[in-house]
Amino acid sequence: MQRHYIRLFIPALILLVVLSAAFLLFNEKLESYGIDTELLLWGNLFIFIITLFSFLMMGRGLSAKNAHAFFRLVYGSFMLKLFTLAGAAFAYIMMMKKEVNKPGLFICMGLYLVYTFIEVSALLKISKKKASG
Repeated sequence: MQRHYIRLFIPALILLVVLSAAFLLFNEKLESYGIDTELLLWGNLFIFIITLFSFLMMGRGLSAKNAHAFFRLVYGSFMLKLFTLAGAAFAYIMMMKKEVNKPGLFICMGLYLVYTFIEVSALLKISKKKASG
């Protein structure tokens, strides 16, 4: 993947830094609402890393000459995100048992959607550039 494609992923990096800073800055306020900020920090970082790997896999898929390689990388990327994040959520739920922080878990689900939106937007820009020349 070309280096300038990685630049399209910078909004996700900015989101990671801004959200992590906000979670740390508003730690006491979030805790007063019953939201576990440690879960938010780790969830934010984990979702960012998985989204980065997914972006790189899909980016390689877009540059693949073979249609089978394209589908293999795109579906592999989807499966990576689905099973890794579902597995992490399941592990968290099993470890915490009755002390699961539902608000924090739902916020992490929302973060997943935001990071996925950023990833798909960047990939669409790459595919439009490839289509136009």
